[in-house]
Order: sequence, then C-alpha cells, then structure tokens
Amino acid sequence: MTAPIESDIDIWDDDILVDPYPTYAALRGQAGVVHLPKNGVYVLTRYDVIRDVLGDPATFSSAGLGFNPMVNEALQGTSLASDPPVHTQLRATLSQNLTPRALRGLKVTIDEKADKLVAELVAGGSFDAVDSLARAFPLEIVADLIGFSGRVKDNMLRWGQAAMQVIGPLNQRTQESFPIAGELYAWCSSVSAEDLAPGSIGRGIFEAEDRGDIPAGSAGHIIHQYLGAGVDTTIASIGNIIALFGRHPEQLELVRNNPELVPAAFAEVLRYWAPVHIWGRTATREVEIDGVTVPAGAPLGILFGAGNRDPRHYENPDAFDVSRNPADHLSFGYGPHGCAGQGLAKLEAHAIIDALARRVKALELGNEVREPSNITRSFELLRVTKVVAA
Repeated sequence: MTAPIESDIDIWDDDILVDPYPTYAALRGQAGVVHLPKNGVYVLTRYDVIRDVLGDPATFSSAGLGFNPMVNEALQGTSLASDPPVHTQLRATLSQNLTPRALRGLKVTIDEKADKLVAELVAGGSFDAVDSLARAFPLEIVADLIGFSGRVKDNMLRWGQAAMQVIGPLNQRTQESFPIAGELYAWCSSVSAEDLAPGSIGRGIFEAEDRGDIPAGSAGHIIHQYLGAGVDTTIASIGNIIALFGRHPEQLELVRNNPELVPAAFAEVLRYWAPVHIWGRTATREVEIDGVTVPAGAPLGILFGAGNRDPRHYENPDAFDVSRNPADHLSFGYGPHGCAGQGLAKLEAHAIIDALARRVKALELGNEVREPSNITRSFELLRVTKVVAA
C-alpha cells in the first residue's frame, strides 16, 4: 500500500463549482484516490473506485456524509446519515411510496402536467427555463405528493437549496444557509399528520410511525429527506435537460424520431452533467482504496461527475449522446444508499423530455448563469430566447 497522491486544489473553489469537469479530468488522471490537504478530504475520481466504496457501507459510513460536524450532528437519525441495519428500516418506509408500483398511479398526472406546462411555454415563444420549468414543475409535484400547502409550499425552494448547501464545508455558503436549513429542520421536528393533506404520502409516513413500522419520532426525518434531498437535485436535472437539448438539437431530433429513447436520454443527461458535485462518506477503519492507504476516520469526497466521465468505463465520455443509454451512471449513487427518489425523478424528467420531443424542434438559448454551490450543480438563470415548435 502507498501514500496517496496529493493535489493543492480546493474542490469548493467558485470557479471549479461552476465548471468542475477540467478539474475532474485532472484529478482522475492523477489517481483513483487523491488527497486534498486544503479540504482535508480524500476524493474518489474513477468509476470502479466510486462504485466499490458506495457498495461497502460497513467500511465507508454515511454517518459522516457531510463535510462539517454541525450538519453531521443535525442529520443523525435520518436514513441519509445512517448505516444498516437502522438505515434499512428507515429506508423501507421512505421507499415504499416511491416504488414503481406505488408511483404508477402518479405517472398519468405527471405526464399531463408536464405536457400542459411545456405546451404553454412553447406557445409563448420564449421562457425562463429555471423559474418557469425546472423549479415550477418538481416543486408542484413534491408538494402534492407529500401534502404540503401554504407557508411550507412557499418555502420549499429555499429550504431545499439550503439543506444541500449546508452539507458542504464551513465556508460562507454553508454558514449563510444554516439558519434557513434550521427552519426546515424545526418544521420537520414539529410537523404532525394533521399538517399534511389527507391521502398524501406524508400522512402515510405518520401512519407507518403509528403502526410501529418505523421508530417513534422518525416520520419528520423522512419528510425532511423528501424535501432536503429530492427537490434541488431534480431542479438541477431539469435545467440541464433544457440546456443540453438547446446545445445539441440533433440529440433532441433523435428523441423526437425515436420516443423509446426518452429513458436513455435522461440517463445520459445525468451521466454527462451530474446534478450532485460531491457527496461524503467516512472510513470506519484504515483501508486500502485502489492501492492507497486511507486512515481510519478519514472523510471521503465522492466525485460522481468524475466517475461518470471515466474513459475506463465509458467510450468517448465527453460526448453527449442520448443513444448511449448509460443506465449504470453514478448520479443516483449505488448500493444501499442509491437514491430512494430516483423513480419519482425519472417520472418527472421523462415526462418533460417526452413533452419537449413532441412539441419542440429546437431551443435557442440566451443567458446562462450557474452560481457556485457546495453540493448541487444547477442553473440559476437559463433563458430560452426562441422556441421552434415541432
């Protein structure tokens, strides 16, 4: 076993957060594991290395998934930050409402809402892809699903963004987001079944708690996860769909001519631009990763986007190609902590891609703005200046 290769980069530098791919390529070229002394983190850069670590929760714990001690303390008791067997029990309740069977009834509603929204935006001739589509659509879907209304629905966006931001190191972004994430945490700690719409999944989680299917007091944690982990990443992904089809009209054309490519197209969007920049694990013991010794207690940073562009795994990885069908991409994670909400995210994104492919020939893009963000990589502004209707 050898000492790790080091790099003097700061993985949370503003310029890297806005466009991390040159840095990912440089780190991946150095080694599968690179120590970043500036961040106190060992980053994982290659596909097989990332997948192996995600598949071994006993050695690589999620109890330290955040990059500062305060967030790790706040997340104790959630399925995000627990390991089997506790994770297995919490996850079962989170997931039972998100299985393909449970979501089947939602598909018709989601498809109809997506088609109506896209039709309205296309008819207008131009639109703001972030506020009018990438944010508006998933916020409405999740609010209806969990049973949110009023103040909570109004705060979903800022709460969801802050919940991801505070997973980062104790930089300015994290510190500014802690009070907002605290509002979400406080609400989730005090929410009751009566606060959520009858028949909603949120109500169902409280019913599971009443039955003893999950530990007392954990319903709020599970609802926190729907909002904290599910909203910001889906918003990022839908913004990325618009931007990539705007840049690659020939790929949109492919989907229009071959509607069966819709799932493959979303998989390729997720592979090409991972919505999550970095995610954490903690080594529970001294361990060898890809020939490198990592000490017990070391924080690990998983660079999904670096693994997704690993030429050892994907041919011509820097090309956006909807016919590739990279169903094994890393953006939903892997192993016991693979994204619980991926079924819902796919329903939403597939509905948007399908509606775009049927109704749009080309999208002309105007201003694009990405703001640096600790964990999620998304557009803050993305103007579609002209829509060529199909």
